[in-house]
Amino acid sequence: MPHLSTRHPIPSDGTVGTDRLHDLEQAALRHGVPVEDVLLIAVNLYGITSDHARNRARVNLRLIRRPDVAWQIIVPLNQPASPFRLRGDELSLNGSVVAHVERIDADEAVGGYFRNDGRAATLNPNARSRCVGCGWCPNTLEAAADPRMQEDQGLDALLLALGEQHPRRKLAELEEVTVSTGCFEREGAAVAHLTALRPALDRAGVTARIGFLTSVLRSNEAFEIIASQVSPFVLRLTAEHFTRREALMKATKADLQPGQMPDLLARARKAGLDTSYTYIVGLDPMEDLARGVSELVDEVTAFPNIQVFQAHNLIMQGMRTPGAESLEYYLQARTAIERAMAPTGLRPVGWECYRPLWYFTYAGEDLVDGLR
Repeated sequence: MPHLSTRHPIPSDGTVGTDRLHDLEQAALRHGVPVEDVLLIAVNLYGITSDHARNRARVNLRLIRRPDVAWQIIVPLNQPASPFRLRGDELSLNGSVVAHVERIDADEAVGGYFRNDGRAATLNPNARSRCVGCGWCPNTLEAAADPRMQEDQGLDALLLALGEQHPRRKLAELEEVTVSTGCFEREGAAVAHLTALRPALDRAGVTARIGFLTSVLRSNEAFEIIASQVSPFVLRLTAEHFTRREALMKATKADLQPGQMPDLLARARKAGLDTSYTYIVGLDPMEDLARGVSELVDEVTAFPNIQVFQAHNLIMQGMRTPGAESLEYYLQARTAIERAMAPTGLRPVGWECYRPLWYFTYAGEDLVDGLR
């Protein structure tokens, strides 16, 4: 196992302070994971201190010990308590350079952008930046250039602008188009958008599967319309967390109870749709996390989008479940989720999540699917 040096003896409780660092190598050994995975999880958890005055940024980097794979992470760059420091293009941990940063972009809410080296795209067609209802969401910290679409012609213009961003790839090569839906507050509006998006994609020569991040699609009627007019389609239910939903979420998400989620996904599957969900690690006690994932395991056809909770300020830090300030919590969650998901045979896909728990391995098997 590669060694990452530290300057001081480190406690095993997973805490990190400005004058001491967690022994990442020992954490990796305890949990049977590569130290590179632990390192990237830690960067997501603690953020980076730097001269950049940015709340959040998209950072492309390569680890010193695995320069063959590039990763894109989205982290705050203004975290003075973080043990990770960025100077120039060098990312250091306790004085030791652990990665080279190739590019930094502001994490702005824009109309659309490519992922997976042009084989996938994310669209923000309904002013995602204006959705500010959930307490843990960093949207209020982002700049905004994302439109609110009013008609089909707006979708055509959005797709045309998207195509101009990646000239070496054609839109027709897209395999998946993911729609971020922060401001679709009603099921009818979401269905209307989807039934307009598919013809717009057809006009652009795109046959990709549509992925939809939402919690407002709930009725059998909606699922049947989508199956007949929008497929191929994957419903990515924005579950987010299983406890304290009323306290931390906007009402249109909070009123979907965890006990209703398995049935919702089952009915979507029955209609012929692919199913998955999004989940934020760090807000639920470990037993609630494990139970919630286990209750959904039979109803998903795609690996859930599971991400590390990033606390950008003191208010967000207070939202963490006790213990989730510790790296150890996230490594335990990684193991718990792997155990729960084992019967499915599903595996995480690197490009689908910028704050994952998995990088080079999953459940002891090689998993290398970085920024391509």
